[in-house]
Amino acid sequence: METAEIRRRYLQFFADRGHTVVPSASLVSPDPSLLFTVAGMVPFIPYLNGTVPAPYPRAVDSQKCIRTLDIEEVGRTPRHGTFFQMLGNWSFGDYFKQDAIRWAWELLTTSEADGGFGFDPKDLWVTVFQDDDEAEAIWRDEVGLPADRIQRLGYADNYWMTGQPGPAGPDSEIFFDRGPAYGADGGPATGDDRYVEIWNLVFMQYEIANIRSKEDFDVVRELPNKNVDTGMGLERVAFIKQGVENIYEIDQIRPVIDAASRLSGRAYGANAEDDVRMRVVSDHIRSAMMLMLDGVTPSNEGRGYVLRRLLRRSVRAMRLLGVEGATFGELFPVSRDAMSAAYPELLPESGRIQRLADAEEESFLKTLVGGTAILDTAIERTRAAGAEQVAGDTAFLLHDTYGFPIDLTLEVAEEAGLTVDRAAFDRLMQEQRSRAKADAKAKKTALADLSVYSDFRAKGETAFLGYSELVAESRVLGLIRDGRAVSSIALGDIAEVILAETTLYAESGGQDADQGEIRGPGYRLEVLDVQRPVAGLVSHRVQVVEGEVAVGDPAQTIVDPLYRRGATQAHSATHLIHAALRQVLGPDAHQAGSYNKAGYMRLDFSWNAPLSPDTRSEVEDIANLRVNEDLEVVTRVLPLDEAKAQGAMALFGEKYGDVVRMVDIGGPWSRELCGGTHVGHSSEIGLINVVGESSVGATSRRIESLVGPEAFKQFATERALVTELGANLKVPQAQIVSRVQDLAASLKAAEKRIAEFERQALAQRVPALASQARSVGGVTAVLEQVGALGGADDLRALVIDVRDRLGAVPAVVGLAATVQDRPVVIVATNAAARDAGAKAGPLAKRAAGVLGGGGGGRDDIAQGGGSDAGAIEDALAAVAQGLSS
Repeated sequence: METAEIRRRYLQFFADRGHTVVPSASLVSPDPSLLFTVAGMVPFIPYLNGTVPAPYPRAVDSQKCIRTLDIEEVGRTPRHGTFFQMLGNWSFGDYFKQDAIRWAWELLTTSEADGGFGFDPKDLWVTVFQDDDEAEAIWRDEVGLPADRIQRLGYADNYWMTGQPGPAGPDSEIFFDRGPAYGADGGPATGDDRYVEIWNLVFMQYEIANIRSKEDFDVVRELPNKNVDTGMGLERVAFIKQGVENIYEIDQIRPVIDAASRLSGRAYGANAEDDVRMRVVSDHIRSAMMLMLDGVTPSNEGRGYVLRRLLRRSVRAMRLLGVEGATFGELFPVSRDAMSAAYPELLPESGRIQRLADAEEESFLKTLVGGTAILDTAIERTRAAGAEQVAGDTAFLLHDTYGFPIDLTLEVAEEAGLTVDRAAFDRLMQEQRSRAKADAKAKKTALADLSVYSDFRAKGETAFLGYSELVAESRVLGLIRDGRAVSSIALGDIAEVILAETTLYAESGGQDADQGEIRGPGYRLEVLDVQRPVAGLVSHRVQVVEGEVAVGDPAQTIVDPLYRRGATQAHSATHLIHAALRQVLGPDAHQAGSYNKAGYMRLDFSWNAPLSPDTRSEVEDIANLRVNEDLEVVTRVLPLDEAKAQGAMALFGEKYGDVVRMVDIGGPWSRELCGGTHVGHSSEIGLINVVGESSVGATSRRIESLVGPEAFKQFATERALVTELGANLKVPQAQIVSRVQDLAASLKAAEKRIAEFERQALAQRVPALASQARSVGGVTAVLEQVGALGGADDLRALVIDVRDRLGAVPAVVGLAATVQDRPVVIVATNAAARDAGAKAGPLAKRAAGVLGGGGGGRDDIAQGGGSDAGAIEDALAAVAQGLSS
């Protein structure tokens, strides 16, 4: 049974039983404390914990997930994958244990001919929580599962909680027995890979608090509305139904293994380690492709770093398979074809995804060359020191800073007859993980008490009236100060205000929050920020500047009209710039993030090369041409599917409901789904002045513009500057560029002549410096201060000339100078001096220590420096002492 068919049957089974089919949410998690959607429940958390009322009593979905905590296990076990699909059916206060258990068993054991999965009941085992008599009774008495195939396990295995106060409860898991060839008898309690968990039924029936550990917490009460959260692993069921050995060999993944085998010339199944590498490639290529489909681009932080790691591990695995050249051009199309039946949206995005992948692969292949050079140097130093281990901090630096994989470091070191201090490396990695966990925990804690908004959200959504009005009457539904609901706030307080209606725009979709006030009888509040802490609820962060306000008071929201006008100009300009980029560069120039506020906009877009000045000007010209055409800006509210059918762009990272707001500027030329505020006609934008274009990663660019009056101010400033330049240069404006070019050429020629004079002057000093040579520690040494020089290169040239002047006798030259008011010392030795034991590196390091800095280098020439120019004579004395010891 193909994976896509398993997915279809699951969704259809529960749809036939009254479940709303919910499309998969993005892999980019809506929870700010998570990088990715790591489990099927993540999109439903607001409904499960009661923060937001569920829009349906029961639902079914197939959710895309990414999880990288077990990334080292990928390819080594039959079931670990970074990208996986979780099938789930959900009840929000509707059905509970009986129906959840009954339906799961029915779907699993109904024959394939009758629409089920056709599992033989004798191959299935079940675990329940140790105290859940109810679940065990349902399995035994209603389903008819033999008692000896129902096992009770403890909190670690069969109890679900988030780790935070809130909903929790027991779960029941269903396992498939692969047979005695895969392990010992004894059921899932053995923990053996023979028993594969395929379905987990979570019964949220308690509210817990005071959590001291996974097994030690207080049960506050039974939940009045009990929820069911289930998850069936699509890949796990697929590998069982398809009769293969692991998830990597199912129809959606195996084609990439075959491609890796073909490219490497190594047969899958012939060598255990090669098999692991091919499975890593197949998993990571698919995972990376799905992340890029959802708008993630490679970078050095956050989600982009995880994506980059997956891509680089793929390159590394192919390298270990003997393929050192680029392979993504062949691997990604294979994965796309295997996945497109389930995700047809891959086909139109495949060009963009392929370009991102190819650019990252090319970059990493260059990184491997650079990392190898750094590692080679470390190996030379290790050998020179007589050691047998490459330092752990060197391995960590290569891994963390340069993206050079630790297994490659181990391999190269082994080839050189060395080992790596793996304990030190692992300690540094653990310290990094601990810092990351602490940061994640801090973020999670800061956002953990969203329950304070639950009661307010239960009263309904905040009505936003700001599309058509700047002032509106409302009433205070709630007040929050220091994270707690309060009945009133007074002069000077900073708090959050929840209103029934508002005209103040909450920050979203790249648009900054409105500025303005909230007023009522006897009080005035300055609005500091406007946010949506939970879906459908607007919170106004305010400071009380007059009077006192209480829950239930009337309120009037007042938007600052000048700020709103500037914000609408900037947001509409963002749409124009985006459309202009796509017109000039093509559809792959896709928005990857934006920010706009009154007078300013920036747009990040997928592209892997700088824009030429001509291209940048063309984009700006097209956008301003659209401004001058006075295009009508049309907004429509319509079903999501209809909007997409009309070509509306859904931007990556944005979450859309079933009904959306579509904004047209010039018809289909600029047609996007957008909840922001906009001008009525493009001419109201005024002027767009592109002031910057830069890189924000190997595959993303950023364009910045001033908009409206701010754009005009910038042009006025530039006009004044040009006028002043013309006056100072005494030429018309049209001749300023050529005049500046002439002056630059003259300056360059003068600098060249000066450099030649300085070189001649330095050369004239060589005989006098050589005459200062004296015997120190068995070598002929020149140790002198030469005053101030223009650069360290001048000092280096002088040192080498003096050394050469001394001839073949063992000679050491150490000269010190001040360069830009900082002391620099350079030491050079000839071959005879080095044979006598005098090496430049240690001598320069000794001198630099006296100067309050550091230094070192090769045996023949080395450099050091510091901050204490007054210690130059002592530094040269330290060199002499080093030669004498």
